Amino acid sequence: MNYYIQLKKSNCKNCYKCIRNCPVKSIRFADHQAHIVKEQCILCGQCFIACPQNAKQIRNDVRTVKDMIASGRPVVASLAPSFVANYEGSDIASMREALLGLGFSDVEETAIGATVVKQEYDAMIRSGDSSVIISSCCHTVNTLIQKYYPEALPYLANVLSPMQAHCLGIKERFPGAYTVFLGPCISKKDEAEQYPGIVDCVLTFEELSEWLEESAPGGLTGLFHPQDTKKDDNPQGRARLFPIPGGIIRSMLPQLEGYHYFAVDGIENCMNALTNIVSGNLTNCFIEMSACSGSCVGGPAMEKEHRMPITDYLRINQYAKEKDFEVQAPSKNQLEKHFAFLGAHSQMPGSRAIDEILHKMGKASPDQELNCGSCGYNTCRDKAIAVYQGKADLTMCLPFLKEKAENFSDNIIFNMPNGVIVLNEDLEVQQINRAAKQILNISHKGDILGQPVIRILNPASYLQVMTAGRNIHDKLTYLDDYQKYVEETIIYDRTYHIIISIMKDVTLEETSRIKKENLNRQTVEIADKVIEKQMRVVQEIASLLGETTAETKIALTNLKESLKNE
Repeated sequence: MNYYIQLKKSNCKNCYKCIRNCPVKSIRFADHQAHIVKEQCILCGQCFIACPQNAKQIRNDVRTVKDMIASGRPVVASLAPSFVANYEGSDIASMREALLGLGFSDVEETAIGATVVKQEYDAMIRSGDSSVIISSCCHTVNTLIQKYYPEALPYLANVLSPMQAHCLGIKERFPGAYTVFLGPCISKKDEAEQYPGIVDCVLTFEELSEWLEESAPGGLTGLFHPQDTKKDDNPQGRARLFPIPGGIIRSMLPQLEGYHYFAVDGIENCMNALTNIVSGNLTNCFIEMSACSGSCVGGPAMEKEHRMPITDYLRINQYAKEKDFEVQAPSKNQLEKHFAFLGAHSQMPGSRAIDEILHKMGKASPDQELNCGSCGYNTCRDKAIAVYQGKADLTMCLPFLKEKAENFSDNIIFNMPNGVIVLNEDLEVQQINRAAKQILNISHKGDILGQPVIRILNPASYLQVMTAGRNIHDKLTYLDDYQKYVEETIIYDRTYHIIISIMKDVTLEETSRIKKENLNRQTVEIADKVIEKQMRVVQEIASLLGETTAETKIALTNLKESLKNE
């Protein structure tokens, strides 16, 4: 089956933002494309949220649900309580009406299952069997512990999630029914498939919204209106608090004296808390953990335009009730959930292998390890480890690439046989190479960098190129101050706001040409004098001999023209 987070290859732009935001670095970058390492991924969805190019998409399972409906079997929706934050103006009545219109046979609130789960948490605390309990509602947190913090597995509450508990109850009440969970979470798709037979399919709110837009003539704007929402007099629904920070704790029984209750949200906070927990210094604690900052209302599949933490919190808080739903709890055995160690660690390199990779990245000493994070990893050594594990390559180090590119271009320009001068639009010298320094008799480039070009050259041609917008190619120019001839090409780059002058020193060629012209001119002058003298002699001889001088004149004239052409 396709993975839950999929990539659009054409949109990946080498920004490494997904790696930077992945808390467990479960992304491999190869062939200019990000690839999710499934065995290490915890499905937090941070890469999906962070991607600026929308290069990542959630697997769409709407077709699967449509096929379920078409089968003729009842399909019951379990609607996550965060729906009131995602769909402004909605309530369970309006959502039921909309979903029945899509073909669902019934719609219930997942908060019913949350009521069952929180009652089980209360029972665990009061039994005194567990000194430290971590809530197991968030599948991403569960997966994080299973893959990266196995020492915390004994503290993870072995209880089904609200989604599972609710769908289990639906299947008992509606034999043969399909169950579909609707919520803001990507990892719930994985949870449904990891524990088959309870939840048949999971749709995110984004998938549901696209389906509603497709089926509703007026789109979503015509479905929910705050002014149309009727007052709900039903006092039941305290577990609707589950999707906000501390909501699980607030829905539970009054806190037991001597027992501590904590709410931790955000994946980094959860990782820090787990490190604290496995240290073994905590006792008598219930820890509510949610991978998403802001808990479930901050889920990765909440529609982006609805990410308003304060408003979302208030909507959930106002929609929740004082009393619990009346529920028929399944047996304890049915609610039990076992978490196995999954393992996701790659082979770690030794210090020598890391140092070798760092050296290839241009980090020959610790002071060159900038730890800038531009590659997506927190430190250069973390990046080197990722290279060793095949998840990264050397070219992902932007400072290294920048320095390499600059050195490469500098070497080319510095060693070019032609002179190169780069000016800004204020005609100030920004760069000058060795050949240009030789042409212009400049000892040190520091003497001219940042200075107006008028100090060394006539700026008229540069001004002309800028104002006219037409480049000059191979213009022969005599630099009187330096007594040199150059063929100069001047290019104005509007994009980078620079003027590039490329000068070829042609002094020797031009001097040789001028000498040859002078020699030819002198030869022609001598020939003229010889011809005139010979003409006089010929005329005298011809007059004596009585012969015409026409043929002799023609021959001598041809000789003269031949000398001129040379």
